[in-house]
Amino acid sequence: MTGARVPGAGGTAPPLAAPIPAVLIALALGGAGAGVPCAAAAPVPSDLEPIQPGLDYHSFANTDQFQVTHLQIELRIDLDHQEIDGVVGLKVKRLDPRATQLILDTKDLMIQGVSQKAGEVLGATEKGQGKSDWVSRPFHLDKPDPILGSALVIDLPPSARTTELVRIEYETQPGAAALQWLTPKQTASHKPFLYTQAEPIGARSWIPLPDTPAVRMTYDAVIHTSPGVAVVMSARNDPKHKRNGEYLFEMPQAVPAYLIALAAGDIEFQETGPRTGVYAEGKVVKEAAREFADTESMLKAAEKLFGPYRWDRYDILVLPPSFPVGGMENPRLTFITPTVLAGDKSMVGVIAHELAHSWSGNLVTNATWRDTWLNEGFADYLQSRIMAAVYGQERADMEDVLGVDVLRGELARLKPADQVLAIDLRGRDPGLELSEVPYQKGRLFLRFLETRFGRERFDGFLRGYFDHFAFKSLSTEEFASYLDHNLLEPNPGVVSRDQVREWLYAPGLPADAVLPVSSALQSVDEARVAWLAGKRPASSLGNGWAWQQWQRFLDGIDRPVSAAQLADLDRAQKLTHSQNALIEKSWLVVAIRNDYQPAYPRLEQYLKTIGRQILVEPLYRELMKTPSGTRLAKRVYAKARPAYHSSTAAAIDRIVTPADAEDPE
Repeated sequence: MTGARVPGAGGTAPPLAAPIPAVLIALALGGAGAGVPCAAAAPVPSDLEPIQPGLDYHSFANTDQFQVTHLQIELRIDLDHQEIDGVVGLKVKRLDPRATQLILDTKDLMIQGVSQKAGEVLGATEKGQGKSDWVSRPFHLDKPDPILGSALVIDLPPSARTTELVRIEYETQPGAAALQWLTPKQTASHKPFLYTQAEPIGARSWIPLPDTPAVRMTYDAVIHTSPGVAVVMSARNDPKHKRNGEYLFEMPQAVPAYLIALAAGDIEFQETGPRTGVYAEGKVVKEAAREFADTESMLKAAEKLFGPYRWDRYDILVLPPSFPVGGMENPRLTFITPTVLAGDKSMVGVIAHELAHSWSGNLVTNATWRDTWLNEGFADYLQSRIMAAVYGQERADMEDVLGVDVLRGELARLKPADQVLAIDLRGRDPGLELSEVPYQKGRLFLRFLETRFGRERFDGFLRGYFDHFAFKSLSTEEFASYLDHNLLEPNPGVVSRDQVREWLYAPGLPADAVLPVSSALQSVDEARVAWLAGKRPASSLGNGWAWQQWQRFLDGIDRPVSAAQLADLDRAQKLTHSQNALIEKSWLVVAIRNDYQPAYPRLEQYLKTIGRQILVEPLYRELMKTPSGTRLAKRVYAKARPAYHSSTAAAIDRIVTPADAEDPE
């Protein structure tokens, strides 16, 4: 996932846990890798005992007793009334023959009934299925937790069978966290639209299931809509399917719950290569196909570096502007924000990042959200390698330097306990606590290993890692054990276990970090100094500059600038009307800090029409620093909030209306 980073979210989280006991770390780095613990998550005790690596504290599911292996989903989507109702059948492997309660994750779902099939052939959505084959089972929803939702507890009789088949009938609620309903006014086609965004723990708000990345499931689905509405999923899609109101999907590879995704609306398709293509609203699809014409080249470069692509196709769905993140790596069908459509392929690093997740995250998955860096740090590292292979090392270096710039700002503001890769998120919403640390620090850790062991040797390690853990989930400690046995031990004296421990569990950046450099950005720094001193005219700036250079130039303006000087820069470079959303964000931050009023109409429009969190959050933060800015922020946000995704709204609530956003004691 790209651009979902929410630095510094507040709240009333309980105090962080003590450090992981040294014996656990020692075992992880020296002994055989332990399996991922499977136990039902419980409310966090007030004293916060030492964390258990691999245990998902954000799921109620009793995965040590029952393992869901397949879902059969049948849903009816009503775009006009913003409702989903249907049934999900679960194929469940019974791990504990004594267990009599199946526990699943839900949040704000209306459960209408639960039944169990007499046989062992799943047929939850088979037409003509006899009702006598299904036996009603008692169930109840536990008291809801504001973050985790409610455990769905289903009573099952004792049985010697190894497979149980359970069917759940349910309805979603209009405010479901994973569902974004858009009115015709909010779309390019002026037709209603729906998309899902489930990472990290939103899947439970539209499907009752074990919502933990430690569990992987295959699925198939039947989706009913009004005729004329197109539906796509993170599964096998048929772009030639007639819009007849019924769509069939199959996902043969097992994926965690957060990677099950759906979109419905006016969606068309255009091919960009033998295995790649673009889905988007009709008015956007041609532009998007031009922008992402290099996707097939990226895919080939990634395969050459990291091994075969195992998901058949890599397609992209461009969503309406409310999409809260840069991209979401849903397998087979990456969801992408339209803010990357700059017209010059300048923002395709987002595509490289989401494509990288086809190996890091989708193929090999973090076992819990404490281990997010295993998804995101690897994806950032792979992104850099892909960008260098397709667009050249200089471009990759510039983007890496900008990432470190952002990381330094994060580290200066975050508590030490939140600067570690293996972060303790107990009692907190993992979607609101995500920072740049797992992305950038994780990438730097892998860059450190590459530098120490050499690229050829490290690439061999990576390919072996992806093969060994393919379609599996692992914890930080399991990674450390694998690293020890397959890279550290065979190459003694290159990297010590203490160095690895520091990267994983210590705050800040280790002194041995290998930081990227870019001569192209160094020349930008020199140009900024000269311009601020009045020694270089604005008209002489930007000749041949990439967006990375403009962002570096603008983000480095750290002192007041006169309105006349800003106006001169604006006239010369047309920054208030840039087609690049990242340049525009950086420029608007400068405008707010210096009260440059000519940019304020564009500022309001930007906040009302863009829902990508990483772009709008810095603007609200800057506005809230002054009384006049606070008034503007509150006025604009009142109009913009209904169009924001729930995750973006939750983050901005904490900035603009912090008192209202505080959790009750």
